Amino acid sequence: MNDYNHQPPPDFGDKKRGGFKKAILIFVAVIAVLVILFFTFILSLRWVNPPVTAFTLQEDWQELEMERYNLRDYWVQADDLPEHLKWAVIASEDQRFYEHRGIDWEAVDEALEERRTGERVRGASTITQQVAKNLYLWPAQSFFRKGIEAGIALTIDFMWPKERILEVYLNIAEFGPGIFGIGMAAEHFYGVHASEIEPESSAIFAAVLPNPKRMRVEPPSPFAEERSHWILRQMTMITGTPYVDITVTDPGRLFIETQQFFETLYGDRMSELEQIERAGELEEEDWPEPDLQIELEPIPLDTLLLEND
Repeated sequence: MNDYNHQPPPDFGDKKRGGFKKAILIFVAVIAVLVILFFTFILSLRWVNPPVTAFTLQEDWQELEMERYNLRDYWVQADDLPEHLKWAVIASEDQRFYEHRGIDWEAVDEALEERRTGERVRGASTITQQVAKNLYLWPAQSFFRKGIEAGIALTIDFMWPKERILEVYLNIAEFGPGIFGIGMAAEHFYGVHASEIEPESSAIFAAVLPNPKRMRVEPPSPFAEERSHWILRQMTMITGTPYVDITVTDPGRLFIETQQFFETLYGDRMSELEQIERAGELEEEDWPEPDLQIELEPIPLDTLLLEND
């Protein structure tokens, strides 16, 4: 009688499971490498100036009858950026810039509440979020894009100092159709180096940031000019530097300009002050401190607020 070596049949199920696990490991490894490379790229931009951004690559240069240029050719170093230019964009776009860590959660809560109640939704994007969007993403609004933008913004704020964020922002932001970066903008609109920009011009540059393709720097469109006056007043209140007349002669003309500024100043007295301001009955003892007083014509805040997402 012959003895036969009985070999168990091959287990194809084990092979399939092994191949599936291998594919998963390869996929996870590829994702991990891409994530590491992406974070390394973000970190490198703390020192390296980007030659292009996602927005400059997506721009229709042919329609503008312009050629795409290297952002580094017009880059303005942080030390050469006027302080009033930095304060202009902070006053206009992100007044809590030095307080938050990339995302202004208070502004996000306010925007969500406005959306829930059906009110006009104000922009909640910080300067850091705008840097993330301009560098890596696309302009169309969606919750998916905002989620990615928020993650990148938190990373940027963790890896870069605030001054570097401001420097990059001012050098990649769009100030007119195809005019990216303050270096190009100063030369194009005023024929000067960015370091020579005056406070009034800084305010106009900041005024067009929410919609640079529709608002005009020079000559300033009516809305941009009106908004620039508001920005100058905000700069005065935030810094104490008199960019506008800070003498109050008639308390009835004192206009409470922004909710976030006066919430910081007065805390929970904000709602009371809003009521007093509407009635034009602001008493002398309720005035802000002298270095925060501004003579203003009341301007409806709704005409000055724009989405900057």
